[in-house]
Amino acid sequence: MDLRDVIVEAGAIKYVYPAVFTREDGSVYRVVVPDLPGCVTYGDNLVDTIEMGRDAMAMWLCDAEAHYEAIPATSDMSAIDCNSESFVNLIDVDTEEYRQQNDTRAVKKTLTIPAWLNSRAEKAGVNFSHILQEALKSHLGVNDRANKQSS
Repeated sequence: MDLRDVIVEAGAIKYVYPAVFTREDGSVYRVVVPDLPGCVTYGDNLVDTIEMGRDAMAMWLCDAEAHYEAIPATSDMSAIDCNSESFVNLIDVDTEEYRQQNDTRAVKKTLTIPAWLNSRAEKAGVNFSHILQEALKSHLGVNDRANKQSS
C-alpha cells in the first residue's frame, strides 16, 4: 500500500508524492516529481517552490484524471537518488480542491434588489455581474490571486 492509498482510504482525495528539490543560482530551487514524468517546476525560495510543485502536480494529476489515464504509484522516498545538493520531500495535493479553486466558469445567481435601484443602475449602464463580483471580493477580502491560494 502506498501513501496515496492511505490518504484516499482516510476519506480525502489527496495524492502524496516524493519530490526532489535542488538549489540553483542562489535562492532559486528546482523541484522534480520523479513519479510524474515531466513534472518539473521552479520557485524563488523554498516556500514558493513547494507551492509551485503542488500546483504542477495538481495540473499533471488533473490532466491524467480527465483523460482516464493511470495514476502512477508513489515511490518509496528512501529509494529516490539525489546528489548532495538536493533533498527529497513529500508534497501533497488535493485534485478536487485544485479544480474548485481554479474553476472560473460563471455561475448564474438569482437575487433581488429594490426596483428603484435596478432602474437607476440600468440607466447608468451598470454591469451587474461585474459590480457584484467586485463587491463580493471586497466584502470577503479576496483578490484573484488570493482566491487561487485559499478558498
